[in-house]
Amino acid sequence: MPLTRKSLKLPNIKLSYLEWNGTSNRTNNNLTSTKLLLLHGLADHALVWRSLAESLGSEYHIIAPDLRGHGNSTKPDYGYTFQDIVEDLEAFIHYLQWQNIHVLGHSWSGKLLPIWATQYPERFKSMIIVDPIFISRIPSIFKLTLPIVYRRLDCLKGMGPFESFAAAELNARQLSQYSGWSELQQAVFAGGIEQKKEGKWGSKFTIAARNQIFAAVMETPGFTEVIDIPSLLIQPENGVNRMSWQLKPYQAYLKNLTLQNVPGNHWPFLVESTTFNTVIRQFLEQHKE
Repeated sequence: MPLTRKSLKLPNIKLSYLEWNGTSNRTNNNLTSTKLLLLHGLADHALVWRSLAESLGSEYHIIAPDLRGHGNSTKPDYGYTFQDIVEDLEAFIHYLQWQNIHVLGHSWSGKLLPIWATQYPERFKSMIIVDPIFISRIPSIFKLTLPIVYRRLDCLKGMGPFESFAAAELNARQLSQYSGWSELQQAVFAGGIEQKKEGKWGSKFTIAARNQIFAAVMETPGFTEVIDIPSLLIQPENGVNRMSWQLKPYQAYLKNLTLQNVPGNHWPFLVESTTFNTVIRQFLEQHKE
């Protein structure tokens, strides 16, 4: 399926995004193709979805944005609440002229999905949540541990700074999301790093985005109302949602919920992509109409 990178200038930011449109040569494409929006997790960017998009075949129209503060999109100093992201996505969907769509979110954006779906349920044909983080509000005392969290999370260990591109790559090869160091993983790493003004290398993800996103995750509950949208919760065997008590909020609020275990860690789409892609394809096929 052909891949193109595009950008959209919104009132406050520019969104860079990837598009795979297997139906681009069909008549009446915008009405007949199945729409799928893919949202990456904290410190990642849109290219993490390349394997999934390529595996879904010609019947899907797929778009994956670099969310604000990430990848090639604008990185403002402020504006990283869940409501800010929802407003970005609403403007984006309006621009695309998409109506009822399938949406997949990973990790941080996995928490975003039920917040967005509660406000705009008409947007969603189905909702796929991949190993989300902290779906409930977090006690404020947790703020004291954030410096430790920042040092220990693999998704943040690649922020740098590093003395060279080679040093950054050596570090990346030790991280969970790059286990196996496939061609795709190497491309994802290279697409998320840049040389800074002072000559060192570091992530395109910003500290301002990191700090404000964590504050939003702590302060905002993921669930406030029952949601009837068909939903799939992906549980990687070495992910962050392995305990039965962690599942209770999803089972209580998502009334049309499917639970699915998959191999791999928090990034199953990068480390166990074949199985992950099959699970997503099967769920989408069940909810196409």
